[in-house]
Amino acid sequence: MNPHGGTPRVVTEEDLAGFTAGQFLDVLKALTAILTLPRSAADHVDALVVATGQGEGWRLRHAIRDWEANPGLRHLLVTNGNPAEQTYVDLTLDHLRGLGLRRAEGVCLQAGPAPHTGRQAAWIADRARGLGVASLALVVSPYHLPRAYLTVLKALDRRNLRLPVIPVPVAVSPDTPVPETGATAYDLVPGEVKRILTYMDEDQVATLGELQQYLRWLWSRHGSLLAGAPG
Repeated sequence: MNPHGGTPRVVTEEDLAGFTAGQFLDVLKALTAILTLPRSAADHVDALVVATGQGEGWRLRHAIRDWEANPGLRHLLVTNGNPAEQTYVDLTLDHLRGLGLRRAEGVCLQAGPAPHTGRQAAWIADRARGLGVASLALVVSPYHLPRAYLTVLKALDRRNLRLPVIPVPVAVSPDTPVPETGATAYDLVPGEVKRILTYMDEDQVATLGELQQYLRWLWSRHGSLLAGAPG
């Protein structure tokens, strides 16, 4: 399922045997805590960010639809993908226009390849700092949302940046086959859990403790944004 190395996209129960019940609970707690953040807050952020990959055009279409519907968004940041994927397409404005983009001002595309989520997150954090982004919403498929969110938090923390990050799970059926592998969200969640736990040990994603600290700050300092008021 993953001819390019790294953790396979689809793993079995046996592949998760080395982890403890406490570690699995940490992932469940992290997911639950992330989902406490209201989707409505994404209508009032500074930038919309979409993490591409796996041939999932629905990520881009969802983000473009939100971007076009909300002129208050100042930036649309679009990460690049992995050129080793069979479903990879060149990231250009023309490609985005074919998906419905009309408002090009404020759109920023990642120029270099991004073979993994860490590279995407680093670019997002660098762009946030360079553009003076005050808050952002992260658009990604639901099965990938926890890892993407925790990776972006870690990238921001490495740059001493703390800003509201609102999760925006794309509306897509969990039975929908992902173009790159043909696997469904149900198939892919175990591999995402394994990556999260492995990368926590390697300091590549935010830990549960780091997430808790961040969310305490976010809920205490940005309550008006989370309540649906402009940030």
